[in-house]
Amino acid sequence: MGLISFIKSAGEKIFGKSEETLKIEKAELISSHIKKFGFDTSTIQVLVDNEKVTLSGSIDTYENKNKIIVVAGNVAGISLVNDQITLTNPPSVAPPEPEKQFYTVKKGDYLSKIAKEVYGKSNKYDIIFEANKPMLKDANLIYPGQVLVIPPLN
Repeated sequence: MGLISFIKSAGEKIFGKSEETLKIEKAELISSHIKKFGFDTSTIQVLVDNEKVTLSGSIDTYENKNKIIVVAGNVAGISLVNDQITLTNPPSVAPPEPEKQFYTVKKGDYLSKIAKEVYGKSNKYDIIFEANKPMLKDANLIYPGQVLVIPPLN
């Protein structure tokens, strides 16, 4: 749990052009955006304060928790996600440190290059791609500033 940084100007534009959108409307838009990717948001509460989204509630797995964080953070206008989500059935093994769970895409990055950097083998790019479905629909369509989930190698 804690704060995860994102790049405010990068991400999917779901707020429209008006900066006058109310906090409640932004929270509802982010909640709908999360739901669009097939996640059950009935136990997740979303609060928006300027550029920061606070996610609370509970979810079943670390994998789904990290995907929800990434979906909420990869929204234009959001620069921080305050993760307050708990697991309904926490595993006995602690998760990796947050800085090892996420990767911010830099200009010139592609999935095999990222895999080489984080795993030491470029052919492990499919692990990153699978961990970021359904947000990623194509392994070649990533953009600078996008934050990706980096699962541990088993």
